[in-house]
Amino acid sequence: MKRTPAVVAVNAILLFAAVVTVFPLFWMLSVSFMPSGAASTYPPPLLPDAPTLENYRELFAGQAAGRYLFNSAVVATLATIISLTFNTMAGYAFAKLRFRGRDRIFQALLGALVIPAQVTLIPLFALVKELGLVSTYAGVLVPSLATVFGIFLIRQYALSLPDELLEAARIDGASERRIFWWLVIPLLRPILVTLAILTFLATWNDFMWPLIVLTSQEMYTLPVALAGLSREHVQENEMMMAGAVITVAPVLILFLGLQRYYIAGILAGGVKG
Repeated sequence: MKRTPAVVAVNAILLFAAVVTVFPLFWMLSVSFMPSGAASTYPPPLLPDAPTLENYRELFAGQAAGRYLFNSAVVATLATIISLTFNTMAGYAFAKLRFRGRDRIFQALLGALVIPAQVTLIPLFALVKELGLVSTYAGVLVPSLATVFGIFLIRQYALSLPDELLEAARIDGASERRIFWWLVIPLLRPILVTLAILTFLATWNDFMWPLIVLTSQEMYTLPVALAGLSREHVQENEMMMAGAVITVAPVLILFLGLQRYYIAGILAGGVKG
């Protein structure tokens, strides 16, 4: 196959963009295996001369990184389950169930998308405080109960479900609950996987809200704990990079493992919605 100069140029640009994107991750991984102070030399080495796991040992043995890793995993998993449950029910209701004021309520929800998340932090914290959920994981999970984006994503996909199929199930005597769990949920699987990945990644990487709600250091998630660690060990770049690796690696592996489902859900939602 003959390659035109335009094709070669596009491939070269894409290759350059890929290298620029991947290099910081490579550098982060490389520095995490360097001895203390090695990354501060000039010029900094690209690869460790004597690879060591001392930074990871210090994080897990001396800095309780295992606890923070577990905290993040629990919070992100619970947030994903809760978000999928409420967003799926609400999105399906807005798409297929008829009730008074449905379209106006949905339009009002869409209007909330233009409000910056930072604006809602104070009233949301006041609500969490009033409920007595400060310094609890339940307080951290409150924003995950339902999101406008999640409802919108599910609704747009659910609109593509044929009404004839739902009506046939009703004629056969199936209840709305049975239709939802045994018919609608399997049909929504591609977009559910997409929403699950987005929710898990957003919760895992969230820094501001856990920092505001959690007051006990033992309950910190990885991003919050890593920020505190950086203040205490500001000169130890190698340990900071090791902390960044254990923060990024789980979600990166998760995304790479599920990327085909994520892309399929996004494309299906874009075409059908």
